[in-house]
Amino acid sequence: MAYKFKTVNIRGKEYVEVKERVKYFRQEEQFENWTIATEFPVLDSEQCVCKATIADKSGRVVATGHAHEERSASNINKTSYIENCETSAIGRALAVMGIGVDDSMASAGEVADAIHQQENSNESTAKPKAKPKVNIMDSAVAYIKSSTDKQKAYDSVIKKYGKDLTDAQKNGLKKFV
Repeated sequence: MAYKFKTVNIRGKEYVEVKERVKYFRQEEQFENWTIATEFPVLDSEQCVCKATIADKSGRVVATGHAHEERSASNINKTSYIENCETSAIGRALAVMGIGVDDSMASAGEVADAIHQQENSNESTAKPKAKPKVNIMDSAVAYIKSSTDKQKAYDSVIKKYGKDLTDAQKNGLKKFV
């Protein structure tokens, strides 16, 4: 009998929470002695980037997932931006393996956050949020990771956006080269 994931309904779509993906991964015999490891190529008092790596029992990497969080992004992030980032990265790595994925790789939390941010940005009383660095980082990480010549991609990002990035962000991007 196939495993039945518990889901959360967000705007008519069912999403599998990260805790369900982890629970499945940890209890399935086929993943016995596999590991989930995390690292933070960018981590400072305002933001972090987390990379989650899943390796089989021989140590071969079978999936990775990345996430970015800013401390100022939400009330929860004020105290738990690192934990949220790590959870999202783990959820994405498990999704890359196909665990808990039917329609989307986004986690329930990511979808809820995206909807919340969209709704807040549409409010006429909401003050504008200065988030260009987040968009640059997300785009830069995706661009570098998808490029065959990662050094050239990194150099291109630095040339175009270097003045808008902190040294920590530049160093974080360098780790994807």
